[in-house]
Amino acid sequence: MSSAKVYAIGTPGQKWGDQEKAQWRQAQQKKRSYQQEVVSKIESMPDSLEVSQYGELNYSEGQYPLYALKSRNWSENKPTVLVTGGVHGYETSGVQGALRFAQTAAAQYSEQFNLLIAPCVSPWGYETINRWNPLAIDPNRSFVPQSPAAESAALMSLVAKLNVKLLAHIDLHETTDTDNSEFRPALAARDAVPHKNWDIPDGFYLVGDSENPCDEMQAAIIDAVAKVTHIAPADEDKCLIGASITQFGVINYPTKQLGLCTGFSDASFNTTTEVYPDSPSVDDENCILAQVAAVTSALDYILQAD
Repeated sequence: MSSAKVYAIGTPGQKWGDQEKAQWRQAQQKKRSYQQEVVSKIESMPDSLEVSQYGELNYSEGQYPLYALKSRNWSENKPTVLVTGGVHGYETSGVQGALRFAQTAAAQYSEQFNLLIAPCVSPWGYETINRWNPLAIDPNRSFVPQSPAAESAALMSLVAKLNVKLLAHIDLHETTDTDNSEFRPALAARDAVPHKNWDIPDGFYLVGDSENPCDEMQAAIIDAVAKVTHIAPADEDKCLIGASITQFGVINYPTKQLGLCTGFSDASFNTTTEVYPDSPSVDDENCILAQVAAVTSALDYILQAD
């Protein structure tokens, strides 16, 4: 591991105040279109899914409607599964993988499950390729009561209004080289806390919940995704991103304690995918297919285990 570089904004040893957060926000630029790359695909979904708007983000940079896809044949007699993408907007295959699952595979599970898919939880982050929202808040540390992140609060409200216990929650993420070059240095500067860069895992891996590890399901997902893309080997300390592996390609975090997305729902089965898009062995399509394989293999496992 190497020490994180000194970030351009802020004073070393001092937490960011409003001035530094404003400086960071002003430095962000729109790099792609939420409307063109996400909303246009949401508007052309198969008949098995209906589209609903569950909220809207109102920032000085613009208004961002939040959309969910829901099984059209919803039934109180079927278990409910939540699939989320784009909690970190910069993690492209999380968003596109959720959309691709909805477009190509969701229909085959519509008889067994109620599906709820939120493909892009953080659209400003998607457009600016950012981990944080405009207020320099990480939505994936904000799935807590009275959340400070509007993105997180909107998703939790959507699920709460359904008044159902989720059977499963699959959250689609990436780990990228920019975690070390940009996001961890920014985090260290914002919070005035030392952060060491970790070795970016070369390949796909999963983050389970240490309080609900679902070891057999995680293994089934790893086996399935390995047919699509390579699985990240542990480092010399038998770790991935600084956490000890629990099995090949899997680490566990205390999801509720950390305010992570899969921790808010009390789902019986949950997992967070981590695709590595910067590997020379993959391309954008391979990353998307890996995300789809993770979702379908999780659902297949749950059906077989029932």
